[in-house]
Amino acid sequence: MMSQDNVWRIIEVREKLNDDLDAKKKERDSLRKELNKREAKTEYERQKLDRDKKKNDERNKLLQLASVEQKKADESVLRWVEEQKREKEDALHKILQLEKKLNDKQKVEMEIEELNGKLEVMKHLRDEALGEKAKELEDLEMLNQTLITKERQNNDELQEARKLLIAGLPEMLAGQSHIRIKRLGYLDQKPFLDTCKLRFPLEEAQVQAFTLCSLWQKNLKDPNWLPFKVIQKDGNYEEIIDEEDEKLQNLKEEWGFEIYDCVVTALKELNEYNPSGRYVIPELWNVKEGRKATLKEVIAFILKYIKTLKRKRT
Repeated sequence: MMSQDNVWRIIEVREKLNDDLDAKKKERDSLRKELNKREAKTEYERQKLDRDKKKNDERNKLLQLASVEQKKADESVLRWVEEQKREKEDALHKILQLEKKLNDKQKVEMEIEELNGKLEVMKHLRDEALGEKAKELEDLEMLNQTLITKERQNNDELQEARKLLIAGLPEMLAGQSHIRIKRLGYLDQKPFLDTCKLRFPLEEAQVQAFTLCSLWQKNLKDPNWLPFKVIQKDGNYEEIIDEEDEKLQNLKEEWGFEIYDCVVTALKELNEYNPSGRYVIPELWNVKEGRKATLKEVIAFILKYIKTLKRKRT
């Protein structure tokens, strides 16, 4: 980019060239007058005059070309000056924009600093609150652990009580009472015998029923046989009997629904009450409602049984 001094220097050179051109033009006019005076001279002088005219014409052409070039140079300088002016205006505009951005940046930095201050205060308050919450959570966790431990102890005691009742009250909980000891996962032989009686003579039916019942009791204990499938119900996953299981399908087709339902019932009991072991377990059972009996129900039944015995003795 040219400096202001260079611009003025170019303008001075241009003015000097213009002055030289004017001087040359005056000299040319003077020479022309002189040549006109000499036209009457000898042929030699005319020839010389012609040569001088020719040279003068050539010089005039050069001067005209120089004038054209000078004009072009002047126009170029003017364009350059205009460009310089526009560039300065653009530069000034950019400077103003940068100053505005700088002011905006400083304003944003101040806002950020203010927000950081507020965040520090909020963080301090949050840390205090979190500290209090952490202490509360710690106390709750300790209480929860205590309750879990107590619940496990109570559950162990309840399980031990159920075992003692199962072991010590088999005669009392037999017969027609609604509280009994049920062997969960144990196949009822009656459906097998009833079905076999329809197909075989009595003695053979008893053997067939015992053999078939023993076979399926063994199948129930097989950990590799998993006739179950998982479904989603009300947003929860639930494991149910897979009625398309090949073994169960063959059992239903070959021996009918009565034996099939007996096996499925035993499978459900094992899967619900002893899925990991798949072996028969005794349990206090409420026959009327088809579920495990609570200790409260068993104790109430025992008290009623004792009162009945006392009345009979008296």
